Amino acid sequence: MDDRFLEIEMAKTPSTMLPLDTTAPDFVLPDSVSGRRVALADVRGAQGTLVMFICNHCPYVKHVNVELVRVARHCADRGIGVVAISSNDVTNYPDDAPDRMRDVAREQGYPFPYLYDETQDVARAYDAACTPDFFLFDARDRLVYRGRLDASTPGNGRSPDGADLRAALEALLAGAAPIASQQPSIGCNIKWKRAA
Repeated sequence: MDDRFLEIEMAKTPSTMLPLDTTAPDFVLPDSVSGRRVALADVRGAQGTLVMFICNHCPYVKHVNVELVRVARHCADRGIGVVAISSNDVTNYPDDAPDRMRDVAREQGYPFPYLYDETQDVARAYDAACTPDFFLFDARDRLVYRGRLDASTPGNGRSPDGADLRAALEALLAGAAPIASQQPSIGCNIKWKRAA
């Protein structure tokens, strides 16, 4: 087992699985690319909203970046708003600082705002635990899906296809009940600031 895979294995943190039907917590955060402040209302789609907690340095996020872009474009074509938020402590993880967020967003061609949660209050409000962590809300801002993108992780030999999240999106768009089988996302833990 190489050092990179060992590091990934040690970093595994599951999402907390916020209760379904939770109302989307509001936020107003700076966008790392445009510099403007973005609120939930600015990204809300007519059919629903996908809120993703990601970061730059996490190998789990790097593994799915291309699929994140594909899913976001799929969402935009169907009236689902998309936003990504990074809440990591940038003092101890400078690769996740806003200037690097801007660079990564441009390099990856993110078709969604990439917001910086400096206080980490938004991550706490969503009970986000890892990167990536996904929260899909319906048009009334009620949570219908939380958990993983798909079954792929770095080192498991599967290519990202977004199957789990795409199934939740299709159920939402069809007006169906939330899918019954929802698996937690697995990723690096959010890098919380140390208490002063």
